[in-house]
Amino acid sequence: MKSFDEVNILDTRFHKVTVDQLIDYTVEAAQLEKKTIVGNVNVRAMNFAYDLQWYRDFLNNADLVFCDGFGVLLGSKLLGYSVQSGHRMTAPDFIEDLALACEKQNISLFLLAGSPGVVDKAITKLLSIAPRLRIQGHHGYFEKSGEENDSLIREINKFKPGILYVGFGMPMQERWILDNLSQIEARVFLPLGACLDFYTSTMYRGPRWVTDCGFEWLTRFFTEPQRLWKRYIIGNPLFLYRIFRQRIAEGAMTKTQPNL
Repeated sequence: MKSFDEVNILDTRFHKVTVDQLIDYTVEAAQLEKKTIVGNVNVRAMNFAYDLQWYRDFLNNADLVFCDGFGVLLGSKLLGYSVQSGHRMTAPDFIEDLALACEKQNISLFLLAGSPGVVDKAITKLLSIAPRLRIQGHHGYFEKSGEENDSLIREINKFKPGILYVGFGMPMQERWILDNLSQIEARVFLPLGACLDFYTSTMYRGPRWVTDCGFEWLTRFFTEPQRLWKRYIIGNPLFLYRIFRQRIAEGAMTKTQPNL
């Protein structure tokens, strides 16, 4: 498998990959006799990783981590990394390309996400552009432990997906993957949050020019202010504060190092 350059900020790393590289990597991994975790980071993930050791370990131990947030790119640039806008991608924009690549390579896809009905809409939409795609799904509203969880795992294992997309939101989806990884017969584990809600237009993302400029969070905030105010109004400035604190600390460290 191809390796990619890493960016490490706030003790959490991600890889400098483009969307085409991400899709190629995921499809190739789905053909190997091993389990692969492909994670992603945005500002919210970075804040979770800062506070939760297990979550930071999940990202730092994942086989590949892509960037899904302009805020993370900004933080990386502030810390001196050379990253481009092409190193950021968001799942609703590439899920159809992933489905087409899976169809071409005969890779099966299992969607585990969303409220009842959303997965069915997503499957219908994906089959309209990739009619030979082997795909199944189940909604994400189930008990994450006990018999209901065990029954769902049996359903997944019967299908034996090349790629298992898990969308419960952070950090629940990553915790579920860790707790059930050894029991699930899938090749690639891909936590992608609310991707299907946006892909099926169940949830409003805002105009394309807004999402392309990195202000999708603003649309989401005004759509659901009571639920999301803490995530954005507190979370975004907190992330930048931590970035500037790291930058100052690294600058101070550089000044104290002796000249050789």
